[in-house]
Amino acid sequence: MIKLYNTLTRKKQKFVPIKKGFVGIYSCGPTVYWNQHIGHMYAYTQWDVLVRFLRWEGYKVKWVMNITDVGHLTSDQDTGEDKMERGAKREGLTVWQIADKYIAQFKDSLRLLEIQNPDVLCRATDHIPQQIALIKKIEARGFTYKTKIGLVFDTSKFSDYPKFARLKLKKQLPGARLEVDPQKKSPWDFYLWIYGRPEHVMQWSSPWGRGFPGWHIECTAMSTHYLGSQFDIHTGGKDHIPIHHTNEIAQGYGAFGRQTANFWLHNGMLTVKGEKMSKSLGNIYTVQDLAAKGYHPLAFRYLILTSHYRAGLDFSWEALKAAQKAYFRLVDFVSCWQEEKGKITEEDKLKIQKFNQRFVACLEDDLNTPEALALFWELAKTNLTAAAKLNLIFDWDKVFGFRLLAQTKAKIEIPPEIQKIVEEREKLRREEKWATADKIRQRIEKMGWRIEDTPHGPRVLPS
Repeated sequence: MIKLYNTLTRKKQKFVPIKKGFVGIYSCGPTVYWNQHIGHMYAYTQWDVLVRFLRWEGYKVKWVMNITDVGHLTSDQDTGEDKMERGAKREGLTVWQIADKYIAQFKDSLRLLEIQNPDVLCRATDHIPQQIALIKKIEARGFTYKTKIGLVFDTSKFSDYPKFARLKLKKQLPGARLEVDPQKKSPWDFYLWIYGRPEHVMQWSSPWGRGFPGWHIECTAMSTHYLGSQFDIHTGGKDHIPIHHTNEIAQGYGAFGRQTANFWLHNGMLTVKGEKMSKSLGNIYTVQDLAAKGYHPLAFRYLILTSHYRAGLDFSWEALKAAQKAYFRLVDFVSCWQEEKGKITEEDKLKIQKFNQRFVACLEDDLNTPEALALFWELAKTNLTAAAKLNLIFDWDKVFGFRLLAQTKAKIEIPPEIQKIVEEREKLRREEKWATADKIRQRIEKMGWRIEDTPHGPRVLPS
């Protein structure tokens, strides 16, 4: 029985899909005005495991993710410049070129981290008609009013507006949103369509005037367009709870009179040595940056999955180095088991069943990847035959996405200088000059490689 922590109720709940055997999932995707950094990719990796696990359990899953390429203002609310236009000015490109550039970077990050492509990856600018149609429904049901700047969602018409994020609205000050648009009735009312910004580059015709959609309407429009007015799971970061997802929920009630998603799942944040990733602090890294520094992208995936999705992760180079060492150690185990292989015994079959039950129990408990990952190492230490270990680990890897089979088959390119030093060490070992040989081993380790002595000779692997 799968239990997931539902932000709606603030507790773990038994997950029962709306349609038996089918799960519809919508994930808030990237705003493509800049590189997607490892903090963003933390979330997408966790949701990739969710999708993989549900499919592994036998569900048919439709995973939809948006790409925001218009309407996301710099404040995440209704103030500031459109992030796409800011990106275009920064690089001297058009907004469309900026979008294409960073969509490509995002897709490359998915590839490097072995994140499956969503079944639907939908751009906001390709779905303007759907957004307009949804706004019309909200307007027809009496949830809107107009100002000189835009068509606004009237949150006073939705009494449960503060409930999801447990907002204390009476304690909130009017702030910038009323200064920008004094015709707003409340500071937390938000735009569905903005027509009073003639300087905005991206504009479309609409019943309310030429303009562009608000950020929040995009996700509600695309999620319900592809998954229906009610679907199973909506995912996103915890930072989306008080504004973006609160407004999505309001829009759902405005258009359909009910919740659009039964479960709202939120991931914790990735920090760097306890601090939020920030350009000013110079601690923003992409997956491509990690690879350029010599780290395997799947070592970062391994690091991500050592944390529970709700807990977030504190990133450091030391932690990544340890994760890479563990990941390659796991690859090495699999490689050794393939050499031994053998057959699965009757005794193995019972142990396999018990291990599988524990693996499933971990992941059914709100996707507890750290506990499930610990079973990989427990398995490695057992007396099961190599064939039994391979049977289990390749099956589990369908969920974890470490590509263990492919990694063991991939030829590791050992630099000639390292190979030469290894051969020198072997010569010393044959001559029983153990102390000198050990110093050479230490030298190799400082160069980023490690040696494992096996009955078949030394194995040289990245450290």
